Amino acid sequence: MLLSSQAERNWEGLCSVLEDVLEDQSHRQLLALELGSGTGQHVMRFAQKMPFVTWQPSDIKDEALNSIKACITATHAKTILQPVHLDASEPLEKWTGVTSDSCDVIVAINLLQYSSFKTAQGAFKGAGQVLKQNGLLITYGMYAINGTITPSCNENLDAELRRKNPEWGLPDIDVLRQLAYENGMRLERMVEMEEYYKCLIFRKL
Repeated sequence: MLLSSQAERNWEGLCSVLEDVLEDQSHRQLLALELGSGTGQHVMRFAQKMPFVTWQPSDIKDEALNSIKACITATHAKTILQPVHLDASEPLEKWTGVTSDSCDVIVAINLLQYSSFKTAQGAFKGAGQVLKQNGLLITYGMYAINGTITPSCNENLDAELRRKNPEWGLPDIDVLRQLAYENGMRLERMVEMEEYYKCLIFRKL
C-alpha cells in the first residue's frame, strides 16, 4: 500500500468541504467518482466519514490501482468500488466505471497541476457528461489567477513542475471557469485552504 504524507495532512480539510457541500443530500445515497485517486488514502478517509457516498476511485497507474485495492481490503470498506483505469484526457466512451448522468460528485485532488491541458479539457468535458443535473465537480490544488501566480513559493512550484514536464504547471482559474462554462457547468464557490491551496466547486447547470 502506498502512503502520501500530503494526503494525510490535507484529507480532513477536504473532507470538511465535501461534508459541507453534500450536507443537504446526505439523506440519500450518492455516487462519487475520484479522478486520479493515487494512493487511495483520500477515498478511504472520505468513505469512513461519509457513509452516504459510494466512491468510484480511478487512476492511470497500476501501482496506484493496486494501492487502492489494498486500502479497500485493509479497511473492509463497503462503499468503495474496485478502482478502474481511467485517463481523464480520453473521451467519455473510454471512461470505465461511469456513464452519462450517473454521478452526483466528481473529485480531482492535485490532478490538474500534474497533468497536461488536454487532461483538464477531458476532465471538464467528461464531468459535463457524467454528472447529473446539479452535480458537483470539485478540484483541489494550487492555481494561477488571471495569469498571475502568487506567492513566490507557488511560482517556484510552477517552475519546478514545468521543468519536470513542460505540459504540467498551475492551471489558471479563469481558464478552468471557461472550460466549465463550455461544458454546462459554472464555478459556484472557491474555498481557501491551507498553504495557498484552493477548492474550486463547479456545479452542472
